[in-house]
Amino acid sequence: MKKIIVIIATILIFVVANAFLYITITSRLANNFSGAGQLKMIDVSKFLPFEETSELARTGSSFRLTNDEYLPVLDGASALVPVYASVIENCYPEGSVTYEGGKFSDDNFYGENFASDSVMQYQNTVRGFDALVDGTVDLFFTAHPSKEQMSSAKQKGVELEIVPVGSEAFVFFVNKNNPVDELTTEQIRSIYRGEITNWKDVGGVSELINPMTRVKGSGSQTMMEKFMDGNMLTSRKPLSVFGKAIGYSFRYYLSGMVADSNVKMLAINGIYPDVENIKNGTYPISTDFYVVYRKDNQNANVKKLVEWLLTEEGQTMIETCGYVGVAK
Repeated sequence: MKKIIVIIATILIFVVANAFLYITITSRLANNFSGAGQLKMIDVSKFLPFEETSELARTGSSFRLTNDEYLPVLDGASALVPVYASVIENCYPEGSVTYEGGKFSDDNFYGENFASDSVMQYQNTVRGFDALVDGTVDLFFTAHPSKEQMSSAKQKGVELEIVPVGSEAFVFFVNKNNPVDELTTEQIRSIYRGEITNWKDVGGVSELINPMTRVKGSGSQTMMEKFMDGNMLTSRKPLSVFGKAIGYSFRYYLSGMVADSNVKMLAINGIYPDVENIKNGTYPISTDFYVVYRKDNQNANVKKLVEWLLTEEGQTMIETCGYVGVAK
């Protein structure tokens, strides 16, 4: 009988302890941030050229490459996969995107499955930029390279041509249940400098602020460092994990590619980051995105592709992808 009582008591203690942990920690963290703020790769299978179900801009092009030419290899940041994949869809011959083993793998989160002779690669910002500098990639689609990346290219004796081809908003987002709908640029800077640490100080509830950051060298992190003028937190306070998070990214990556219904983008200085406000210049944190190539690249089709991107056809494709064309 005593053994039964001990077993029952142990079970009750276990249940109560887990209930306490759920109420005090787990449930709070579940409402903290969603997968949109995590460091994960996109589903590349949604953006494969020459696949009927792919979500690409099939706008057509009067500029077409053929298998008889040397085809430039394209790579880019994860936020710009739809753009350079659509370039291939509209301008390249079918069959120019190839895979190790003959078909795309569902495990291809970091581009491992693209064959070495494929015109499409997916190595993301850090590895893809290095591949551009090393000469294994011809055109790289990205936010403006960081100071460290530019310095690395210079040390290797590589000069780069950096051409703006579109515009995008840099956005901040929170959980959809967070009552805060807008912040000012100065409030954001104060949050990421550790000066504002509680949501009640910016119109929210009394909860700690958990300021999320991204990988060093990624496009969004480089943009954030530029926005913060290099003066931002390098680490979070340990207790901030129990608060409600704020994160940052590029508009279309968040709303069109990740499309997480659990988060919402914030208005900045009273202006919401939609296409119209990017076009008319009222959203305060808009930026160009670029195509980058080596100045010593001898492939004539590299410059031809860049020139095409700046034509009406190329800009239409970029806007059909969900981005904003570069200002004329």
